[in-house]
Amino acid sequence: MEEALLRAVLFGTPILLAGLGALLAERSGVVNLGVEGMMALAALTAFAAAQAYGPLPGVLAAFGVGALSGLFLGLFTVTLRANQFVAGLAVAALGLGASGLLGKRYEGLPLAHPLPEGGFALLGAVLALLVHLFLTRTRTGLFLRSAGENPKAVDLFGVSVDGVRYLALGLGGGLIGLAGAYLSLAYRPSWTDGMTAGLGWVAIALVILAAWHPLRALLGAYFFGLLFFLQFRLQGSVPIPSEAFAAMPYLLVILVLALSGRSRAPKALGQPFERGR
Repeated sequence: MEEALLRAVLFGTPILLAGLGALLAERSGVVNLGVEGMMALAALTAFAAAQAYGPLPGVLAAFGVGALSGLFLGLFTVTLRANQFVAGLAVAALGLGASGLLGKRYEGLPLAHPLPEGGFALLGAVLALLVHLFLTRTRTGLFLRSAGENPKAVDLFGVSVDGVRYLALGLGGGLIGLAGAYLSLAYRPSWTDGMTAGLGWVAIALVILAAWHPLRALLGAYFFGLLFFLQFRLQGSVPIPSEAFAAMPYLLVILVLALSGRSRAPKALGQPFERGR
């Protein structure tokens, strides 16, 4: 039992970190479907920087690349007011493609100084609490939530809706970058093309499952982590094809998306804002 709970936390940590990043963007009114590609690019950046300068610079580099990726998405979704779903999918594809191409030289290399998984797991839990406090107890968090619910009200206060959304995308992108760093510096201290393995999409589903609430995302991430642990633990012990176990967490994600709907989503989610319209 203790092993299952521990592995659930460790498996769930990258989902939690990426989910918190996507949650910040969506609470501000921007759909971020680029999570998978942003995680992959950050994982590669973290590994490359850690190999050259050490693990801490690797973590910082991953946060920075994730933040820049979020701002890059904001260029299209906030400034150019492009379709948020199309822009997010393009960022996901670009991140996956770029990381696969640029990461070929690092394939198969072990990381000299990996980071402990437990430290990242603790950081993830603390960040979930901090994001909750930021959204509920700070003036900036109030404006961020209002940008996703009623952006006109934010504009009436003289606060830039675009600026708030860029802030959410930058901070959220940084958290997504930390999820990538966890994968290549702690969970599997190496770089492998495709190492995100769909976790970015699971993180997006987590936001919906958690009803856009950071503390619920903490529990939901560990639940998904438990499913991934059971997937590996039960393989070979029951007469079920391994492919069925591999698909189990993702099938549940599809079920969550089908049952949750948009009723609890921020009212302005996915809607670009233009002053005077």
